[in-house]
Amino acid sequence: MFESHAPGALMTTLQIDIVSDIACPWCAIGYARLEKAMAALKDDLDIRVEWHAFELNPDPSGDGEPILPALARKYGRSEDEMRANQTQMMEIAKDLGLNFEKLQERYTRNTFDGHRLVKWAGEQGKQTEMKMALFEAYFGRAENVTDTDVLISCASSVGLDAEEAQAVLSSERYADAVRADEARYQQAGVSAVPAYIVNQKFLISGAQEPDTLIDALREIAQEP
Repeated sequence: MFESHAPGALMTTLQIDIVSDIACPWCAIGYARLEKAMAALKDDLDIRVEWHAFELNPDPSGDGEPILPALARKYGRSEDEMRANQTQMMEIAKDLGLNFEKLQERYTRNTFDGHRLVKWAGEQGKQTEMKMALFEAYFGRAENVTDTDVLISCASSVGLDAEEAQAVLSSERYADAVRADEARYQQAGVSAVPAYIVNQKFLISGAQEPDTLIDALREIAQEP
């Protein structure tokens, strides 16, 4: 049984590196579940999170296409099946307090520039907030997260400087950092997201339920 720390005792620290894409609904669901797990463990563990890039749609060309036919083609299933799948995700998200209202109305989007802004936001201590704003823009409002104005609006919404966000997007800043992230985790064998690498050693794959995450994190915390 995991014991609570006595007052004044040093807490065990866990570093969780989250590999995810802004265009991945299960990544948003997975983080909402992880938040519940972290809240339950807050008296026992000091958990620190860092986000890393993954692109489900690495092709930056084109205007995107409606999500349902795109998913049907990708998975070899009918649009009705994909609509049912997305509806189920919307219900899961609602129970977690996530806005997925426009999940079925979005278009496929490349997220490279969004990942660059997440890197920049991390230097301002706003990495998770930036990621959440991008999730809401894409899944909640079906906004075009490749569009500079949309990205700047997301940055502004979490208190980041709009002019600086514009400067980042107008440059190649953080492009190498995003590519390095993608290469590193692909070489490490991450081929699906979300993926959680705990203490750079233990892999938890998929949007696991809070109780599963609690058990896994407690077990990892006891590792020497």
